[in-house]
Amino acid sequence: MSKNDAGVRAVARLGRVFEKRLGDEGMSLPQFRVLAFLSEGEWAASKVAEWLAVSRPSLTSLVDGLVEQGWVERREHPTDRRSVLHFLTDAGRTRLAEATEMLSEGLDGLLEHLDDDERARAEDGLALLQTAMHRHYEAMVTS
Repeated sequence: MSKNDAGVRAVARLGRVFEKRLGDEGMSLPQFRVLAFLSEGEWAASKVAEWLAVSRPSLTSLVDGLVEQGWVERREHPTDRRSVLHFLTDAGRTRLAEATEMLSEGLDGLLEHLDDDERARAEDGLALLQTAMHRHYEAMVTS
């Protein structure tokens, strides 16, 4: 057993919890991930698909649903007519903020079962995981 096995299982289980909570509110976890990614700026479909590790056709279907909801818009790339940029609308930013708050409350509900020291360590660990993912993301989008 790897040292990371418990972490992998915890992240997978947390993903399922988040997926259920989002689903109850009419949003899928992949939709949330697209909105979160687009909150960093506007991106070509190829970069969004790469970051989400999905095929371009899967991304197109996913983004179509977000466009229908009014959360994402597409526009032509200013210098590459073959490419389309995706960006969050104001409604998308609002929806992302609401979903993030709801998930944060859910995470708080899980962490309340820890004592103060354990909770602080868990929060530090989550912050470090976010840092690692952000650095990975930065390396990916600059390559």
